Amino acid sequence: MDNNAAERALRPIGIGRKNWLFAGADTGAETLARAMTIIETCKLNGIDPQAWLADVLDRIHDHKINRLDELLPWNWSPVTAISAEAA
Repeated sequence: MDNNAAERALRPIGIGRKNWLFAGADTGAETLARAMTIIETCKLNGIDPQAWLADVLDRIHDHKINRLDELLPWNWSPVTAISAEAA
């Protein structure tokens, strides 16, 4: 029995701990922590965080507010995958 998965999951926090000292202010550190949370959530759901963010930023401006849950990492399906399947 090992705990490699748990250690790998905590590694970004250990690295971030050193970097958060230089966030500039408490609000900067909070923003960085939120960004890391989103990135790690994407990774846990098997999603490329950069692809998810690019797609969501492109779609969110005209996305219906009552359907925002579709853009959450665990519900997300990229437009490119949908359009590729249709072709």
